[in-house]
Amino acid sequence: MRRTFEELSRHLVYVLTVILSSVTVTAEEPEGKPGPALEVGSAAKAFACDDKMVIAGGIGPAGSGGQEGRLGASATVIRVGGERVAVVACDILMMRRDYFDQALRTIEKDTGIPFANVLVNATHTHHAPSTVRVHGYDRIESFCAHVRDQIVAAVKEADERAKKSGPIEFRFALGHESSVGQNSRLLLDDGMIHWIGDRRGAVRPTGPFDPQLPVFGFKRHTGGYEAVWFNHSTHAIGTIRPGVRSPTFYGLAAQALEKELGGTVTFISGAFGSTHNLTLDCREMTHRMSAAVRDALDRAEPRALRSARSIKREYPIRVRHFDEMREDHAVSKYCKKYMGGDPSYCIEVFRKMRKELAASQGKTRKTWLQAMRVGDVAIVGVPGELFTSLGLEIKRRSPFRYTYVAGAANDYIGYIPDERAYELGGYQVWTGFHSFVAKGTGEAMVEEAVKMLEELKAK
Repeated sequence: MRRTFEELSRHLVYVLTVILSSVTVTAEEPEGKPGPALEVGSAAKAFACDDKMVIAGGIGPAGSGGQEGRLGASATVIRVGGERVAVVACDILMMRRDYFDQALRTIEKDTGIPFANVLVNATHTHHAPSTVRVHGYDRIESFCAHVRDQIVAAVKEADERAKKSGPIEFRFALGHESSVGQNSRLLLDDGMIHWIGDRRGAVRPTGPFDPQLPVFGFKRHTGGYEAVWFNHSTHAIGTIRPGVRSPTFYGLAAQALEKELGGTVTFISGAFGSTHNLTLDCREMTHRMSAAVRDALDRAEPRALRSARSIKREYPIRVRHFDEMREDHAVSKYCKKYMGGDPSYCIEVFRKMRKELAASQGKTRKTWLQAMRVGDVAIVGVPGELFTSLGLEIKRRSPFRYTYVAGAANDYIGYIPDERAYELGGYQVWTGFHSFVAKGTGEAMVEEAVKMLEELKAK
């Protein structure tokens, strides 16, 4: 009975969050006298890829034969009131802070945009060359360096375009797309949590899904859009053609919209750690996402944008302690029942990851947390695959009217589950390079993010 009450309480909080976010309110930034000029520039730089590169996103290394759509770095620079901020999205699974930090230091040196004012986010496509050491493969160092350099090139070009943009009108709308994903941590009738394989024994989802689809438009005074952003919270998996490299449905939707709108359309991944699409093919997801973004953009209204600021701070995380026998039993039991065929490779991959992580138990590492303000809208950069429940908690407690999460931002520390997920188990909390933070890390990050938002609000 207690668990049922807790589930109903969480669902009620989620419903209220969605309802309140749909209410139209006056912009928080004061209206009246004209504010400072808003200048915006955008640019996209493609990544050079080939069929020999290992594709990230699975348990073992995968190959590809060809590519659909563009894989690249999309950047937007905003200049207002003497401040400059930049937002960059990269069509990669994720990347550690070493390469991201190098890119941002170069941007600061070459453009003067402060390191703390750049947010770089991975779209988390599972169909791009590997930029991370995870599961059974390593990152491609030469490709990581190329991604780093293209981030720099995209921001530099966007900054130059911003200088020449002339007045830009900021438009914003909160859209909705509830059909391309769901909470995918399904409780199965044997008590395990679904990952892959047969889900006919699914009883219920174990957490919420966030259908919010914020859309940011930066419209030129001469007509058309210089840049459009949209944010959504589902794992980026799926290709239209089998076996190809792809920015998947989010990136394909963005590129379809670019042909219609002009400018650069950028997808910013959200709190997607506990959500996947389980029913639709990539072509249909692409159609639904592009239609939902276009619908929101059609309803977007001009908003004041008199300030663009950012706070970025190092944040300590601790590697969890774990019981090897218990971990091995959980992985082996699930894989033997649900994977089909011979699961020994997958089981061994997890054993090897835990063996390497064993020496790091209890040790502290440093990552980044970021809070960025674009007018009366805030974006929180989180360095991993944040569970949706935690993303909703940030939204609920933020002092800003509109707040959204950028997942896999500035670094990668794996899945960031809520505390209940550790009790339920499942792939997202099995110890490995994909999931190693201590229980409670997610809740502590929410606390720190809210403090940073409050500080940003007071500036």
